[in-house]
Amino acid sequence: MSNPGKNNLITDIAGIRVGNAHDTAAKTGTSVILCESPCVGAVAVAGGGPGTRETDLLDSDKLVEHVDAVVLSGGSAYGLAAADGVAAKLGAEGRGFALVNRPDVPKTPIVPGAILYDLANGGNKSWGETPPYRDLGQSALAAADAGAFALGAAGAGFGARAGQFAGGLGSASIITGDGLSVGALVAVNSFGSVFMPGTEAYWAWPYEIDGEFGGVRPPADYAANAEDWGPAKQNPHVGENTTIACIATDVALTPGQAKRVAQMALAGMARAIRPVFAPFDGDVVFVLSTAQKDLPEPAALHLTRLGELAANTLARAIARGVHLAQ
Repeated sequence: MSNPGKNNLITDIAGIRVGNAHDTAAKTGTSVILCESPCVGAVAVAGGGPGTRETDLLDSDKLVEHVDAVVLSGGSAYGLAAADGVAAKLGAEGRGFALVNRPDVPKTPIVPGAILYDLANGGNKSWGETPPYRDLGQSALAAADAGAFALGAAGAGFGARAGQFAGGLGSASIITGDGLSVGALVAVNSFGSVFMPGTEAYWAWPYEIDGEFGGVRPPADYAANAEDWGPAKQNPHVGENTTIACIATDVALTPGQAKRVAQMALAGMARAIRPVFAPFDGDVVFVLSTAQKDLPEPAALHLTRLGELAANTLARAIARGVHLAQ
């Protein structure tokens, strides 16, 4: 039997902390997923208009195998500066990668990130040459905690829209009967709708646990229309829609195994949002492994379990974030 963790949050994964910060006037925000110790990381990019930082470094053939934090932010390209602020702070604390430890050479914190487009979602974005994101990144890092944190209109989801409804920050977790733990954090700013057309039920309803996003079910005779997207956004523009997420697990994974989990986790977006991965979406999923326990044997079977758990947990987190933002 599998059940959510203590808080039903990604911070139920030992070694993961989350901090949020937002700018009320600008109607935007940032979320930081902090690794207490460097984590193996991976990423899968599915949208046609992504905005990312340090994702090439996460390929399994690259030099660096561990990351210090992942940053999710609003602000489109401006929001990438949030990760700069996080890297600067972590570097000042002595964290990061070094080929050779030398006191006169600073280490390089590895901080991948992804952004969503909330520039047209309201708020005062007339920031001139001083966008708020570097400061937001450092504020979110300072707030990083291993316990509960705000969902809905919070962090990277503060100014988000999900179709025609308010988007938001969502999270969920699952712990299996044999002790494997998976958590998800997601900022939902999708072009597609999370609701089944003509109903108040979420596409992700089959994966809901204990009414965590309202418990609404579709009519028994419901049939989906292939051309009915429901309350999706209208007249989309390139780069203005994105769902960005991070999966964490306590299972030890190689970079290649973490990449497979990231690719499988993308199915969670497809289960919760329709349509998804469009040319104007920037959909991205990161994966972090805290390596608290070994991957059971046979490895391929249990890696498949992790990927499916990640997809289900991400679908739940998406619906939960939108539900709590309404």
